[in-house]
Amino acid sequence: MSDRRIEKLATGIEGLDTILEGGVLRGGIYIIQGTPGAGKTILGNQLCFNYAARGGRALYVTLLAETHGRMLAHIGSLGFFNEAAIPDGVSYLSAFRILETEGLKGLTDALRREIRARQINLLILDGLVSAEETAGTPREFKKFIHELQIQADLADCTMILLTSAAADQGFASAEHTMVDGLIELRSRLRDRRAERDLLVHKMRGGGFLRGVHSFQVTDQGISVQPRIEALLATPSLPTAADGPKLSTGVPMLDDMLGGGLHRHSSTLVMGAAGSGKSTIGHHFLGAQNEPGLYLSFDEDPSSIRFKAQSLNLPVAPLYDNGQVDILWQPSTEGVFDEICLRLLERVRSRGVKRVFIDGINDFVQMTGDQSRIGPALTALANEFRALGAVMVGTFELDFNGIVPGQPLTGLPILGLSPIAENIIVMRYAALGADIHRLIVTLKARDNAIRPEFRYYDIKAHGIEIDRDAVRASRILNELIRNGGNTAASLATAPFASDKPSGAGT
Repeated sequence: MSDRRIEKLATGIEGLDTILEGGVLRGGIYIIQGTPGAGKTILGNQLCFNYAARGGRALYVTLLAETHGRMLAHIGSLGFFNEAAIPDGVSYLSAFRILETEGLKGLTDALRREIRARQINLLILDGLVSAEETAGTPREFKKFIHELQIQADLADCTMILLTSAAADQGFASAEHTMVDGLIELRSRLRDRRAERDLLVHKMRGGGFLRGVHSFQVTDQGISVQPRIEALLATPSLPTAADGPKLSTGVPMLDDMLGGGLHRHSSTLVMGAAGSGKSTIGHHFLGAQNEPGLYLSFDEDPSSIRFKAQSLNLPVAPLYDNGQVDILWQPSTEGVFDEICLRLLERVRSRGVKRVFIDGINDFVQMTGDQSRIGPALTALANEFRALGAVMVGTFELDFNGIVPGQPLTGLPILGLSPIAENIIVMRYAALGADIHRLIVTLKARDNAIRPEFRYYDIKAHGIEIDRDAVRASRILNELIRNGGNTAASLATAPFASDKPSGAGT
Protein backbone atom coordinates (compact mmCIF):
# COMPACT_ATOMS: atom_id res chain seq x y z
CA MET A 1 0.00 0.00 0.00
CA SER A 2 2.75 2.47 0.92
CA ASP A 3 4.69 1.71 -2.27
CA ARG A 4 1.67 2.47 -4.45
CA ARG A 5 0.89 5.70 -2.65
CA ILE A 6 4.31 7.19 -3.27
CA GLU A 7 4.22 6.32 -6.99
CA LYS A 8 3.91 9.42 -9.14
CA LEU A 9 1.66 9.70 -12.19
CA ALA A 10 3.28 12.03 -14.73
CA THR A 11 1.02 14.60 -16.35
CA GLY A 12 3.02 14.46 -19.58
CA ILE A 13 3.40 18.25 -19.48
CA GLU A 14 7.12 18.75 -18.95
CA GLY A 15 7.05 22.06 -17.13
CA LEU A 16 4.16 21.00 -14.92
CA ASP A 17 5.85 17.70 -14.00
CA THR A 18 8.96 19.69 -13.13
CA ILE A 19 6.95 21.93 -10.79
CA LEU A 20 5.25 18.87 -9.24
CA GLU A 21 8.59 17.02 -9.01
CA GLY A 22 7.41 14.16 -11.19
CA GLY A 23 3.63 14.48 -11.25
CA VAL A 24 0.68 13.72 -8.98
CA LEU A 25 0.22 10.77 -6.65
CA ARG A 26 -1.39 7.80 -8.33
CA GLY A 27 -4.82 7.25 -6.82
CA GLY A 28 -4.92 10.78 -5.42
CA ILE A 29 -7.63 13.40 -5.83
CA TYR A 30 -6.85 16.95 -6.94
CA ILE A 31 -8.60 20.23 -7.62
CA ILE A 32 -7.62 22.55 -10.46
CA GLN A 33 -9.33 25.87 -9.91
CA GLY A 34 -9.43 28.97 -12.06
CA THR A 35 -11.53 31.73 -13.51
CA PRO A 36 -13.45 31.09 -16.77
CA GLY A 37 -11.06 31.11 -19.72
CA ALA A 38 -8.01 30.32 -17.61
CA GLY A 39 -7.41 27.03 -19.50
CA LYS A 40 -8.89 24.35 -17.21
CA THR A 41 -10.77 22.45 -19.93
CA ILE A 42 -7.76 22.39 -22.25
CA LEU A 43 -5.54 21.20 -19.41
CA GLY A 44 -8.02 18.47 -18.43
CA ASN A 45 -8.24 17.14 -21.97
CA GLN A 46 -4.49 17.34 -22.44
CA LEU A 47 -3.98 15.24 -19.32
CA CYS A 48 -6.37 12.61 -20.73
CA PHE A 49 -4.71 12.37 -24.14
CA ASN A 50 -1.20 12.38 -22.64
CA TYR A 51 -2.22 9.49 -20.39
CA ALA A 52 -3.82 7.57 -23.26
CA ALA A 53 -0.66 8.02 -25.35
CA ARG A 54 1.19 6.07 -22.65
CA GLY A 55 -1.31 3.21 -22.87
CA GLY A 56 -3.66 4.31 -20.07
CA ARG A 57 -7.43 4.79 -20.03
CA ALA A 58 -8.93 8.16 -19.13
CA LEU A 59 -12.52 9.32 -18.65
CA TYR A 60 -13.58 12.96 -19.05
CA VAL A 61 -16.87 13.67 -17.24
CA THR A 62 -18.73 16.95 -17.74
CA LEU A 63 -21.28 18.40 -15.36
CA LEU A 64 -21.92 21.38 -17.61
CA ALA A 65 -24.48 21.99 -20.34
CA GLU A 66 -21.84 22.32 -23.11
CA THR A 67 -21.97 19.36 -25.49
CA HIS A 68 -18.97 17.15 -26.03
CA GLY A 69 -19.16 17.92 -29.74
CA ARG A 70 -18.59 21.62 -29.12
CA MET A 71 -15.79 20.93 -26.66
CA LEU A 72 -14.00 18.53 -29.01
CA ALA A 73 -14.36 21.03 -31.86
CA HIS A 74 -12.54 23.59 -29.72
CA ILE A 75 -9.64 21.29 -28.79
CA GLY A 76 -9.50 19.35 -32.07
CA SER A 77 -6.87 21.62 -33.59
CA LEU A 78 -4.48 21.34 -30.64
CA GLY A 79 -1.35 19.23 -30.97
CA PHE A 80 -2.15 16.78 -28.16
CA PHE A 81 -5.54 15.80 -29.64
CA ASN A 82 -5.69 12.36 -31.22
CA GLU A 83 -9.07 11.27 -32.55
CA ALA A 84 -7.88 7.66 -32.79
CA ALA A 85 -7.59 7.56 -28.98
CA ILE A 86 -11.39 7.93 -28.66
CA PRO A 87 -13.10 5.93 -27.13
CA ASP A 88 -10.61 3.25 -26.03
CA GLY A 89 -7.95 5.57 -24.61
CA VAL A 90 -10.11 8.62 -23.86
CA SER A 91 -13.84 8.40 -23.32
CA TYR A 92 -16.40 11.08 -22.51
CA LEU A 93 -19.47 11.06 -20.28
CA SER A 94 -22.02 13.80 -19.78
CA ALA A 95 -23.38 13.48 -16.24
CA PHE A 96 -25.34 16.73 -16.28
CA ARG A 97 -28.73 14.98 -16.41
CA ILE A 98 -27.69 12.40 -13.83
CA LEU A 99 -26.75 15.19 -11.42
CA GLU A 100 -30.03 17.00 -12.05
CA THR A 101 -32.30 13.98 -11.63
CA GLU A 102 -30.42 11.75 -9.16
CA GLY A 103 -28.30 14.23 -7.22
CA LEU A 104 -24.84 13.64 -5.80
CA LYS A 105 -25.49 10.03 -4.83
CA GLY A 106 -26.56 9.19 -8.37
CA LEU A 107 -23.46 10.92 -9.73
CA THR A 108 -21.20 8.97 -7.34
CA ASP A 109 -22.80 5.66 -8.36
CA ALA A 110 -22.49 6.50 -12.07
CA LEU A 111 -18.79 7.34 -11.72
CA ARG A 112 -18.16 4.12 -9.82
CA ARG A 113 -19.84 2.08 -12.56
CA GLU A 114 -17.98 3.81 -15.39
CA ILE A 115 -14.59 3.49 -13.71
CA ARG A 116 -15.13 -0.22 -13.17
CA ALA A 117 -16.66 -0.96 -16.58
CA ARG A 118 -14.08 0.97 -18.62
CA GLN A 119 -11.10 0.16 -16.35
CA ILE A 120 -10.35 3.85 -15.89
CA ASN A 121 -7.23 5.01 -14.04
CA LEU A 122 -7.52 8.76 -14.72
CA LEU A 123 -10.79 10.64 -14.29
CA ILE A 124 -11.34 14.33 -15.03
CA LEU A 125 -14.51 15.79 -13.53
CA ASP A 126 -15.24 19.12 -15.22
CA GLY A 127 -17.69 21.36 -13.39
CA LEU A 128 -17.25 20.68 -9.68
CA VAL A 129 -19.07 23.92 -8.97
CA SER A 130 -22.27 22.34 -10.35
CA ALA A 131 -21.95 19.49 -7.86
CA GLU A 132 -21.47 22.00 -5.05
CA GLU A 133 -24.58 23.91 -6.09
CA THR A 134 -26.57 20.66 -6.13
CA ALA A 135 -25.59 19.76 -2.56
CA GLY A 136 -28.25 20.68 -0.04
CA THR A 137 -25.74 21.48 2.67
CA PRO A 138 -21.93 21.93 2.97
CA ARG A 139 -21.91 18.63 4.87
CA GLU A 140 -23.48 16.83 1.92
CA PHE A 141 -20.89 18.24 -0.48
CA LYS A 142 -18.09 17.26 1.89
CA LYS A 143 -19.50 13.73 1.97
CA PHE A 144 -19.48 13.68 -1.85
CA ILE A 145 -15.76 14.57 -1.92
CA HIS A 146 -15.11 11.90 0.69
CA GLU A 147 -16.90 9.28 -1.46
CA LEU A 148 -14.72 10.26 -4.43
CA GLN A 149 -11.62 9.83 -2.27
CA ILE A 150 -12.68 6.31 -1.31
CA GLN A 151 -13.40 5.41 -4.92
CA ALA A 152 -10.08 6.82 -6.12
CA ASP A 153 -8.25 4.76 -3.51
CA LEU A 154 -10.13 1.51 -4.14
CA ALA A 155 -9.98 1.72 -7.93
CA ASP A 156 -6.43 3.05 -8.07
CA CYS A 157 -7.87 5.91 -10.14
CA THR A 158 -6.38 9.40 -10.05
CA MET A 159 -9.13 12.03 -10.03
CA ILE A 160 -8.78 15.65 -11.07
CA LEU A 161 -11.67 17.98 -10.36
CA LEU A 162 -11.98 21.17 -12.41
CA THR A 163 -13.86 24.11 -10.95
CA SER A 164 -14.38 27.77 -11.70
CA ALA A 165 -13.76 30.36 -9.04
CA ALA A 166 -13.82 34.09 -8.65
CA ALA A 167 -10.40 35.74 -8.78
CA ASP A 168 -10.65 36.74 -5.11
CA GLN A 169 -12.03 33.44 -3.79
CA GLY A 170 -10.01 31.91 -0.99
CA PHE A 171 -8.92 28.32 -0.46
CA ALA A 172 -10.33 27.48 2.95
CA SER A 173 -13.38 25.44 1.82
CA ALA A 174 -13.83 21.89 3.02
CA GLU A 175 -13.04 20.37 -0.37
CA HIS A 176 -9.73 22.24 -0.48
CA THR A 177 -8.63 20.75 2.83
CA MET A 178 -9.73 17.22 1.90
CA VAL A 179 -8.03 16.78 -1.47
CA ASP A 180 -4.41 15.77 -2.04
CA GLY A 181 -3.53 18.79 -4.11
CA LEU A 182 -4.78 22.19 -5.17
CA ILE A 183 -3.61 24.04 -8.28
CA GLU A 184 -4.81 27.47 -9.37
CA LEU A 185 -4.80 28.76 -12.95
CA ARG A 186 -5.00 32.52 -13.40
CA SER A 187 -5.46 34.78 -16.38
CA ARG A 188 -4.69 38.43 -15.77
CA LEU A 189 -3.89 41.70 -17.47
CA ARG A 190 -0.58 43.50 -17.00
CA ASP A 191 -1.11 46.91 -18.51
CA ARG A 192 -2.57 45.94 -21.92
CA ARG A 193 -0.95 42.53 -21.99
CA ALA A 194 -2.68 39.25 -21.05
CA GLU A 195 -0.65 36.76 -19.02
CA ARG A 196 -1.38 33.35 -17.50
CA ASP A 197 -0.05 32.07 -14.17
CA LEU A 198 -0.07 28.72 -12.39
CA LEU A 199 0.20 28.41 -8.62
CA VAL A 200 0.40 25.21 -6.58
CA HIS A 201 -1.21 25.86 -3.20
CA LYS A 202 -1.00 22.33 -1.85
CA MET A 203 0.54 18.99 -2.83
CA ARG A 204 0.59 16.05 -0.45
CA GLY A 205 3.15 13.28 -0.61
CA GLY A 206 6.06 15.23 -2.02
CA GLY A 207 7.68 18.55 -2.64
CA PHE A 208 6.91 21.06 -5.38
CA LEU A 209 8.30 24.32 -6.71
CA ARG A 210 6.55 27.09 -4.84
CA GLY A 211 5.55 30.48 -6.13
CA VAL A 212 3.89 31.77 -9.28
CA HIS A 213 4.84 30.09 -12.56
CA SER A 214 4.01 31.14 -16.11
CA PHE A 215 2.04 29.09 -18.59
CA GLN A 216 0.73 29.57 -22.09
CA VAL A 217 -1.97 28.10 -24.30
CA THR A 218 -0.27 27.32 -27.61
CA ASP A 219 -1.30 25.35 -30.67
CA GLN A 220 0.18 22.31 -28.90
CA GLY A 221 -1.88 22.84 -25.75
CA ILE A 222 -0.79 23.97 -22.30
CA SER A 223 2.89 24.85 -21.98
CA VAL A 224 4.21 25.52 -18.46
CA GLN A 225 7.40 27.42 -17.62
CA PRO A 226 8.64 26.96 -14.04
CA ARG A 227 9.84 30.13 -12.29
CA ILE A 228 13.50 30.23 -13.24
CA GLU A 229 14.86 31.27 -9.83
CA ALA A 230 12.98 28.34 -8.19
CA LEU A 231 14.01 25.86 -10.87
CA LEU A 232 17.66 26.90 -10.63
CA ALA A 233 17.77 27.55 -6.89
CA THR A 234 21.00 25.55 -6.93
CA PRO A 235 23.15 24.89 -10.04
CA SER A 236 22.68 21.52 -11.72
CA LEU A 237 26.40 20.76 -11.46
CA PRO A 238 29.20 21.71 -9.04
CA THR A 239 30.61 25.09 -10.00
CA ALA A 240 34.35 25.46 -10.49
CA ALA A 241 35.91 28.63 -9.15
CA ASP A 242 39.07 28.55 -11.23
CA GLY A 243 39.78 28.24 -14.94
CA PRO A 244 41.80 29.88 -17.68
CA LYS A 245 41.34 33.52 -18.58
CA LEU A 246 39.58 34.12 -21.87
CA SER A 247 39.86 37.02 -24.27
CA THR A 248 37.01 39.43 -24.88
CA GLY A 249 38.26 39.80 -28.45
CA VAL A 250 39.42 43.37 -27.69
CA PRO A 251 43.07 43.29 -26.49
CA MET A 252 42.97 46.56 -24.57
CA LEU A 253 39.72 45.55 -22.86
CA ASP A 254 41.45 42.34 -21.73
CA ASP A 255 44.17 44.56 -20.29
CA MET A 256 41.62 46.69 -18.44
CA LEU A 257 40.08 43.49 -16.99
CA GLY A 258 43.40 42.31 -15.60
CA GLY A 259 44.09 39.76 -18.30
CA GLY A 260 40.64 38.81 -19.55
CA LEU A 261 37.53 36.96 -18.37
CA HIS A 262 37.53 33.91 -16.14
CA ARG A 263 35.79 30.90 -17.70
CA HIS A 264 33.30 30.70 -14.85
CA SER A 265 32.24 34.34 -14.83
CA SER A 266 29.54 36.76 -15.93
CA THR A 267 30.15 40.26 -17.25
CA LEU A 268 27.81 43.25 -17.40
CA VAL A 269 28.41 45.91 -20.08
CA MET A 270 26.54 49.14 -19.35
CA GLY A 271 26.15 52.08 -21.69
CA ALA A 272 23.78 54.34 -23.59
CA ALA A 273 22.32 53.50 -26.99
CA GLY A 274 24.98 53.56 -29.70
CA SER A 275 27.91 53.34 -27.30
CA GLY A 276 29.11 50.01 -28.74
CA LYS A 277 27.72 47.43 -26.31
CA SER A 278 26.57 45.08 -29.08
CA THR A 279 29.90 45.48 -30.87
CA ILE A 280 31.68 44.23 -27.74
CA GLY A 281 29.36 41.23 -27.89
CA HIS A 282 30.43 40.50 -31.47
CA HIS A 283 34.09 40.70 -30.45
CA PHE A 284 33.46 38.41 -27.48
CA LEU A 285 31.68 35.72 -29.52
CA GLY A 286 34.39 35.70 -32.18
CA ALA A 287 37.41 35.76 -29.87
CA GLN A 288 37.86 32.01 -29.92
CA ASN A 289 36.64 29.19 -32.14
CA GLU A 290 34.14 27.69 -29.71
CA PRO A 291 30.32 27.36 -29.65
CA GLY A 292 28.59 30.64 -28.89
CA LEU A 293 25.06 32.00 -28.58
CA TYR A 294 23.73 35.52 -29.20
CA LEU A 295 20.37 36.30 -27.56
CA SER A 296 18.87 39.37 -29.21
CA PHE A 297 15.68 41.23 -28.36
CA ASP A 298 15.92 44.01 -30.92
CA GLU A 299 18.02 43.15 -33.96
CA ASP A 300 16.96 40.18 -36.09
CA PRO A 301 19.54 37.56 -37.17
CA SER A 302 20.08 39.06 -40.63
CA SER A 303 20.87 42.48 -39.13
CA ILE A 304 23.27 40.91 -36.63
CA ARG A 305 25.12 39.03 -39.36
CA PHE A 306 25.25 42.10 -41.62
CA LYS A 307 26.75 44.22 -38.84
CA ALA A 308 29.47 41.64 -38.16
CA GLN A 309 30.28 41.44 -41.87
CA SER A 310 30.33 45.25 -42.24
CA LEU A 311 32.86 45.56 -39.40
CA ASN A 312 34.82 42.60 -40.80
CA LEU A 313 34.80 40.94 -37.38
CA PRO A 314 36.10 37.38 -36.78
CA VAL A 315 32.64 36.29 -35.62
CA ALA A 316 31.07 36.86 -39.07
CA PRO A 317 32.05 33.44 -40.54
CA LEU A 318 31.09 31.78 -37.23
CA TYR A 319 27.53 33.08 -37.66
CA ASP A 320 27.49 31.73 -41.21
CA ASN A 321 28.74 28.23 -40.36
CA GLY A 322 26.58 27.88 -37.24
CA GLN A 323 29.44 27.83 -34.74
CA VAL A 324 27.77 30.84 -33.11
CA ASP A 325 23.99 30.59 -32.97
CA ILE A 326 21.51 33.48 -32.85
CA LEU A 327 18.36 33.27 -30.73
CA TRP A 328 16.01 36.13 -31.59
CA GLN A 329 13.14 37.03 -29.28
CA PRO A 330 11.38 40.27 -30.31
CA SER A 331 10.76 42.40 -27.25
CA THR A 332 7.20 43.09 -28.40
CA GLU A 333 6.01 39.84 -26.78
CA GLY A 334 7.57 37.11 -24.71
CA VAL A 335 7.37 35.26 -21.41
CA PHE A 336 10.47 35.76 -19.28
CA ASP A 337 10.70 32.22 -17.89
CA GLU A 338 10.00 30.66 -21.29
CA ILE A 339 12.85 32.62 -22.87
CA CYS A 340 15.22 31.67 -20.02
CA LEU A 341 14.34 27.99 -20.49
CA ARG A 342 14.85 28.19 -24.27
CA LEU A 343 18.18 29.90 -23.68
CA LEU A 344 19.29 27.20 -21.24
CA GLU A 345 18.14 24.40 -23.53
CA ARG A 346 20.14 25.88 -26.41
CA VAL A 347 23.25 26.24 -24.23
CA ARG A 348 22.98 22.65 -23.00
CA SER A 349 22.13 21.00 -26.32
CA ARG A 350 24.84 22.80 -28.31
CA GLY A 351 27.53 22.79 -25.64
CA VAL A 352 27.72 26.58 -25.80
CA LYS A 353 30.75 28.14 -24.09
CA ARG A 354 30.10 31.84 -24.77
CA VAL A 355 26.72 33.47 -24.17
CA PHE A 356 25.92 37.05 -25.13
CA ILE A 357 22.60 38.52 -23.91
CA ASP A 358 21.97 41.78 -25.73
CA GLY A 359 19.40 43.66 -23.67
CA ILE A 360 18.91 42.79 -20.00
CA ASN A 361 16.52 45.77 -19.93
CA ASP A 362 14.13 43.74 -22.11
CA PHE A 363 14.24 40.96 -19.53
CA VAL A 364 13.17 43.49 -16.91
CA GLN A 365 10.28 44.63 -19.11
CA MET A 366 9.06 41.06 -19.67
CA THR A 367 8.90 40.12 -16.00
CA GLY A 368 6.66 43.05 -15.09
CA ASP A 369 8.32 42.78 -11.68
CA GLN A 370 11.70 44.47 -11.40
CA SER A 371 12.36 42.81 -8.05
CA ARG A 372 12.61 39.44 -9.85
CA ILE A 373 15.38 40.38 -12.24
CA GLY A 374 18.23 40.20 -9.72
CA PRO A 375 17.45 36.73 -8.28
CA ALA A 376 16.44 35.34 -11.70
CA LEU A 377 19.55 36.49 -13.54
CA THR A 378 21.73 35.37 -10.63
CA ALA A 379 20.24 31.88 -10.90
CA LEU A 380 20.74 31.92 -14.68
CA ALA A 381 24.34 33.09 -14.37
CA ASN A 382 25.07 30.42 -11.75
CA GLU A 383 23.79 27.72 -14.10
CA PHE A 384 25.94 29.05 -16.94
CA ARG A 385 28.96 28.81 -14.65
CA ALA A 386 28.05 25.22 -13.82
CA LEU A 387 27.84 24.43 -17.54
CA GLY A 388 31.24 26.02 -18.19
CA ALA A 389 29.80 28.91 -20.19
CA VAL A 390 31.00 32.49 -19.77
CA MET A 391 28.28 35.13 -20.12
CA VAL A 392 28.35 38.75 -21.23
CA GLY A 393 25.17 40.83 -20.99
CA THR A 394 24.33 44.42 -21.87
CA PHE A 395 22.32 46.94 -19.90
CA GLU A 396 21.21 50.18 -21.56
CA LEU A 397 21.64 53.40 -19.60
CA ASP A 398 19.79 56.66 -20.02
CA PHE A 399 21.04 58.70 -22.96
CA ASN A 400 22.98 61.43 -21.14
CA GLY A 401 26.52 62.62 -20.80
CA ILE A 402 29.13 62.68 -18.05
CA VAL A 403 28.61 65.12 -15.18
CA PRO A 404 31.85 67.15 -14.81
CA GLY A 405 33.82 65.84 -11.85
CA GLN A 406 31.33 62.97 -11.32
CA PRO A 407 31.73 60.66 -14.34
CA LEU A 408 29.94 57.71 -12.69
CA THR A 409 26.79 59.57 -11.64
CA GLY A 410 23.54 57.83 -12.58
CA LEU A 411 24.76 54.24 -12.81
CA PRO A 412 22.15 51.72 -11.55
CA ILE A 413 24.74 49.41 -9.97
CA LEU A 414 22.60 48.56 -6.93
CA GLY A 415 20.86 45.23 -7.54
CA LEU A 416 22.92 44.43 -10.65
CA SER A 417 26.35 44.03 -9.09
CA PRO A 418 25.68 40.55 -7.58
CA ILE A 419 24.83 39.21 -11.05
CA ALA A 420 28.26 39.83 -12.53
CA GLU A 421 31.88 39.32 -11.54
CA ASN A 422 32.88 42.01 -14.04
CA ILE A 423 31.24 45.38 -14.75
CA ILE A 424 32.23 47.55 -17.73
CA VAL A 425 30.78 51.02 -18.26
CA MET A 426 30.76 52.92 -21.57
CA ARG A 427 29.98 56.65 -21.39
CA TYR A 428 29.70 59.72 -23.60
CA ALA A 429 31.46 63.03 -22.99
CA ALA A 430 30.41 66.08 -25.02
CA LEU A 431 32.90 68.90 -25.61
CA GLY A 432 31.51 71.55 -27.86
CA ALA A 433 30.33 69.84 -31.03
CA ASP A 434 32.37 66.68 -30.38
CA ILE A 435 31.07 63.58 -28.64
CA HIS A 436 33.76 61.36 -27.14
CA ARG A 437 33.46 57.78 -25.99
CA LEU A 438 35.03 56.67 -22.70
CA ILE A 439 35.17 53.19 -21.14
CA VAL A 440 36.07 51.99 -17.63
CA THR A 441 36.19 48.65 -15.79
CA LEU A 442 34.50 49.20 -12.43
CA LYS A 443 34.74 45.63 -11.20
CA ALA A 444 36.75 42.54 -12.10
CA ARG A 445 36.48 40.00 -9.34
CA ASP A 446 39.62 37.94 -8.67
CA ASN A 447 41.65 40.13 -11.06
CA ALA A 448 43.98 43.00 -10.22
CA ILE A 449 42.74 46.07 -12.08
CA ARG A 450 43.21 49.81 -12.07
CA PRO A 451 39.79 51.39 -12.62
CA GLU A 452 40.50 54.24 -15.04
CA PHE A 453 38.67 55.73 -17.98
CA ARG A 454 40.16 55.20 -21.41
CA TYR A 455 39.20 56.75 -24.70
CA TYR A 456 37.79 54.39 -27.35
CA ASP A 457 36.33 54.58 -30.82
CA ILE A 458 34.50 52.30 -33.23
CA LYS A 459 36.49 51.86 -36.42
CA ALA A 460 35.93 49.89 -39.60
CA HIS A 461 37.17 46.71 -37.87
CA GLY A 462 35.44 47.18 -34.50
CA ILE A 463 36.32 48.73 -31.17
CA GLU A 464 39.71 50.34 -30.52
CA ILE A 465 40.67 51.36 -26.96
CA ASP A 466 43.62 53.56 -26.03
CA ARG A 467 46.56 51.88 -24.31
CA ASP A 468 46.49 54.40 -21.47
CA ALA A 469 44.24 56.98 -19.82
CA VAL A 470 46.00 60.07 -21.22
CA ARG A 471 43.38 61.13 -23.74
CA ALA A 472 40.47 60.24 -21.39
CA SER A 473 42.06 62.32 -18.60
CA ARG A 474 42.43 65.29 -20.94
CA ILE A 475 38.74 65.10 -21.89
CA LEU A 476 37.55 64.77 -18.28
CA ASN A 477 39.77 67.62 -17.11
CA GLU A 478 38.47 69.81 -19.91
CA LEU A 479 34.91 69.12 -18.77
CA ILE A 480 35.82 70.20 -15.23
CA ARG A 481 37.63 73.37 -16.41
CA ASN A 482 34.62 74.40 -18.44
CA GLY A 483 32.36 73.81 -15.43
CA GLY A 484 29.96 71.79 -17.51
CA ASN A 485 29.12 74.74 -19.81
CA THR A 486 30.28 72.89 -22.89
CA ALA A 487 29.30 69.48 -21.57
CA ALA A 488 25.79 69.83 -22.87
CA SER A 489 23.33 67.09 -22.17
CA LEU A 490 23.19 64.54 -24.94
CA ALA A 491 19.43 64.65 -24.76
CA THR A 492 19.65 67.24 -27.58
CA ALA A 493 22.68 65.71 -29.31
CA PRO A 494 22.50 63.59 -32.46
CA PHE A 495 21.93 59.88 -31.87
CA ALA A 496 25.34 58.18 -31.84
CA SER A 497 25.83 55.09 -33.96
CA ASP A 498 27.28 51.75 -32.91
CA LYS A 499 29.61 51.99 -35.93
CA PRO A 500 31.40 54.55 -38.05
CA SER A 501 29.88 56.07 -41.14
CA GLY A 502 29.85 53.64 -44.02
CA ALA A 503 30.24 50.55 -41.81
CA GLY A 504 26.71 49.30 -42.41
CA THR A 505 23.74 48.96 -40.08
